[in-house]
Amino acid sequence: MRQTRKTRQAEKDRVIFRVFADGEVLALFPFIKWDDRGDILSYMHTGQHGPASREVVTVTRPATRAEYTPLMRELRRLGYRLEVGKRLIRPTR
Repeated sequence: MRQTRKTRQAEKDRVIFRVFADGEVLALFPFIKWDDRGDILSYMHTGQHGPASREVVTVTRPATRAEYTPLMRELRRLGYRLEVGKRLIRPTR
């Protein structure tokens, strides 16, 4: 199916919010590939967009709603339509 502006607007970007030990919140987009090595798109207040290995979940913990709300608002201001998930799952092929 050819993707049109209207169908793209209806789609949501699945995001998982995680927190590093220092309190920095990370948004992971498991369905948006960064490269062919398996890295996915991530976003942080500092550094903005960048690659992330799926293994980042081993050094982070799930973010609470209170922790991720500021970053979620920032992403929405950038135009993301978010669907917040709890687990980092692999996209089906």
